[in-house]
Amino acid sequence: MNVKKIHEVDNFCRYLDKLTTEIAESTNQEITHLVDFGAGQNYLGRALASEPYNKHIIALESRAHNIEGARNWDVLAKLAPKQQTMVNKKEWRLQQQALAEQGISEKETQKQDLKGERGFHAEAPAEEEKPAQANLKISNSGVGSIQYVEHYIKDGDLSRVVPQIVDQDAVREKVTSDLDATPTDPTPSSKQIPDNFVEGNLQLDDSIKAQDPRLLIISLHSCGNLVHHGIRSLLLNPSVSAVALVGCCYNLVTERLGPPTYKLPSLRSNHPRLTETSEAHDPHGFPMSSRLCNQHTSSGKGVRLNITARMMAVQAPQNWGKKDSEDFFKRHFYRALLQRIFMDKGIVPAPEPADVQNNNGSPLGWSAGGGTAPIILGSLRKSCYESFVAYVRGALEKLINDPTRGSLFKEKMSTMTDEEILQYETDFKERGKELSVMWSLMAFSAGVIEAAIVVDRWLFLKEQDEVADAWVEPVFEFRHSPRNLVVVGIKK
Repeated sequence: MNVKKIHEVDNFCRYLDKLTTEIAESTNQEITHLVDFGAGQNYLGRALASEPYNKHIIALESRAHNIEGARNWDVLAKLAPKQQTMVNKKEWRLQQQALAEQGISEKETQKQDLKGERGFHAEAPAEEEKPAQANLKISNSGVGSIQYVEHYIKDGDLSRVVPQIVDQDAVREKVTSDLDATPTDPTPSSKQIPDNFVEGNLQLDDSIKAQDPRLLIISLHSCGNLVHHGIRSLLLNPSVSAVALVGCCYNLVTERLGPPTYKLPSLRSNHPRLTETSEAHDPHGFPMSSRLCNQHTSSGKGVRLNITARMMAVQAPQNWGKKDSEDFFKRHFYRALLQRIFMDKGIVPAPEPADVQNNNGSPLGWSAGGGTAPIILGSLRKSCYESFVAYVRGALEKLINDPTRGSLFKEKMSTMTDEEILQYETDFKERGKELSVMWSLMAFSAGVIEAAIVVDRWLFLKEQDEVADAWVEPVFEFRHSPRNLVVVGIKK
């Protein structure tokens, strides 16, 4: 983990340990399990399951390769034993020969087994699901446990997850008794599981299922609507007693109210992910609370945040330094100035006002499919940022190799002299300052926009009859982790 992640995990672990203690004292009921929404590599859960916290963790994750990676880290953290695999060399050679005949390498098969298909997957229909299994890492030496559950989180409903939660003591007793009943084998392969570990994939039955689990839903920097799903889980599941969630990636939060709000057409990104998440009328989107949904504003009923606002909410201008700010603004200025050259050379059309429409109802400069194809420049060598001339030359070297428009770039720009390029920089130098000012003003709105999003989540909790208390407070130092606000809700 890097310094930022260490700071986050350390502080949030201590915060959650204190919170669970306070909940137990105020309600006379202990939290039995902490459910991590979108556990990823499970850094947080691994720390909570270890000394001195010894918590029982349910790690929810939709991507199988993340779970596999987390298990490898469990071995390094000594929360799980390292597995030893005995290989029959003769059989292995036959398998390799069969794969070679099909033109498939061993690496490719391992990669497919580990990752499966890319992306988030919808869950299989209930009738096609395999019997639920409990995959656990439990130590007999006093530390907590980690149970991995592969689950696509699409709302706050955990009705498929709760029945999979097991009682650690029952599992420990079952697995150890099974091991004791197994005849000992003096060969090295019989010591795959050390004495202080219990590990297994067990068929779930009533003998090992947790009875009346009391859950705390947690999340550390969950993206987009995942925090909304976590908050709603408090209302949708009797087993959930509290939530403590730290959000991030506000640009991936969807919009609940219509009509859709977008960037200005001349500024709007053509990234398909941002287009998807800008769709309106998503019941899981912003705002959650009735207060903000019904608030009257100058633009009508309801508080809306467009994609530009949500993108700005993730900025942290207080943490900007002089050198990195200069580099950041120089890159933006060079790219904007290059776009001006593209326009003057006839490679791209001039932008039109947002209210000017063409015949098919889309703003001019946009196709019916959502926009003209953008010029994706990508990253350039560090030396390309030493001067604007070097930047243009480096960009042109890359763009002329484009299979679709490479010949156009070569035709329109290959004859540009260094003097002509320098003249652009001189003519638009003051505009570079304006660009820096505009970006800074937009970035300084981050605190206001983030506050609106977080307050909306708090208001939603306060509006619910089932919620006894709710609050928001910082859990990290801003200089280490700007997205430092935790939303807490406690059920009555």
